[in-house]
Amino acid sequence: MEKTLPLAVEHNTPKAQPYLLLRRVLTVVPLVALIFYVNWTHFNTAIKPTFTNNGGQHETSKSPCHQPAPLFPATDNDALNLMWEHVASESFRNASIVRHSGAIKIDTSSYDDLGPIGEDKRWEAIKPFHDYLADTFPRIHEDLKVEKVNTYGLLYTWQGSDEKLKPLVLMAHQDVVPVPASTVDAWTHPPFSGHYDGRYIWGRGSSDCKNQLIAEMETLELLLAADFKPKRTIIMSFGFDEEISGRQGAGHLSKFLIDRYGEDSIAAIVDEGAGFSEQWGQVFALPGVAEKGYTDVSIIVRYPGGHSSIPTDHTSIGIASEIISKIESVRYPTYIADESPMLGLMQCGAEHAPTFPKRLKKLLGKHSAPKTCKAKPDELALELAKSGGAVRYLMQTSQAVDVITGGVKVNALPERTQVTVNHRINIGDTPETVHHHLTKLVKPIAEKYNLTLHAFDGKTKEAPLSISLFASATTLKVAPITPTDTKDVTPYSILAGTTRAVYGEGVVVAPGMMTGNTDTRYYWPITKHIFRYGPGYDPADGGGLGNIHTVDEKISVVNHIGMVKWFTLFLRNMDVAELE
Repeated sequence: MEKTLPLAVEHNTPKAQPYLLLRRVLTVVPLVALIFYVNWTHFNTAIKPTFTNNGGQHETSKSPCHQPAPLFPATDNDALNLMWEHVASESFRNASIVRHSGAIKIDTSSYDDLGPIGEDKRWEAIKPFHDYLADTFPRIHEDLKVEKVNTYGLLYTWQGSDEKLKPLVLMAHQDVVPVPASTVDAWTHPPFSGHYDGRYIWGRGSSDCKNQLIAEMETLELLLAADFKPKRTIIMSFGFDEEISGRQGAGHLSKFLIDRYGEDSIAAIVDEGAGFSEQWGQVFALPGVAEKGYTDVSIIVRYPGGHSSIPTDHTSIGIASEIISKIESVRYPTYIADESPMLGLMQCGAEHAPTFPKRLKKLLGKHSAPKTCKAKPDELALELAKSGGAVRYLMQTSQAVDVITGGVKVNALPERTQVTVNHRINIGDTPETVHHHLTKLVKPIAEKYNLTLHAFDGKTKEAPLSISLFASATTLKVAPITPTDTKDVTPYSILAGTTRAVYGEGVVVAPGMMTGNTDTRYYWPITKHIFRYGPGYDPADGGGLGNIHTVDEKISVVNHIGMVKWFTLFLRNMDVAELE
């Protein structure tokens, strides 16, 4: 492990401070000796954390977007107050850069074609990452219960003193998306260098999501050094194949936790997800309280072959192309269901954003989600969709023809062509909505070419002279919606109050949602309070996802330090919360 900042050129920077030194500082240095630490220099709208207690109460309001007051935990533990000061210090910043950079340097790519664990050697790339975490966070590995699930899943348990309190689970994933060799030259800095340029840490996994994993580990290491004694059990659960649907990692970890604690046994979960967005003249924090559903549909066309010198009028590729053209010509309806978080975001925008469009506000006032396919168009959704595809697909089931295979030789007519269409299912729709829609589109084409249609019948996947449609095993319903009440003490209200404590009352916390899926898909039975949330924020960067899954992935250090601050407060706020 490096002990200096991973810079390309020499800089006069302080040496990274190990946690052991921090522990000594926290126990022997009086508070006055630490007042020089920079506390809020990166967040000019933030409030100085004096750690006053509001008794866990939130003011009541009839507002549809009530914002809780900044929430700070009361404490008479000077070490915890010193810890907070330390997180804002230059020494912690430098040490954190080293830790995060080191994690990026370990290539933990997961591949779609990975074989069984124990047989495919590529899984073993995770082992050096485990060693790195053990070396970098010694207190966690000495003082907490550490378990490995399905070989590479990591489970850390910090047992609380009150067994009646439901545990809190923090999640992240160890794996990253592979970097195609053909794109390496396009990176500003090598993808596994962990390069630090004075503002950003660069590399694959820097923002998806080794940043969150390292921030969670740093938080627990800090709290251990400050002699924090949790009442509520804290669990960290790290999968290792999220980028390929998470079946081996989170799929096994969630079952392990359900077997140990039971269903509806966890107070809340925080995993990677949505972050901050600047729109309508307002900064919003948008914790993901919902995820779209998912289904991949395969369409297989079987049609007679033959020699290309005596072709039929149509081939399986031509018929498949006609199906694709039909699919792409018919979009799913754009609408906002009554239960969609988008409605909550609109209400927050109308109430708090200074430049929220008047037309949107007018349409919001009379909004009613369509109840049937023949209902009137959702004018609010259609108006909002004018902002672009990134917004429209928060209110519409998406479809993307991603894979097509057919034909084996240039002089042989293709007897079989397969198309795979990816769908992310809108809140209000179901996988069956997609299946019915595709069946309706394909049926006339099957009849036109005198082919038998096998559509999601669960019996025949394919047969000669046929068109077959079937859904993938990864089909997923729309996720349950996380409650977002802020008028009582709830996990969401604590999340919101913590966010406003770290970033100031100028930030509005509103419900967000995910167009993609996270490892939380496996944890639905264990709690209804699931937050897909990246709580780091750099005002100079605005919103955005840091080029995840593409060239030049990076994250600002300001963002990362903000995430550590957030987790340290959130864990302490949750520890004293009296949840229903």
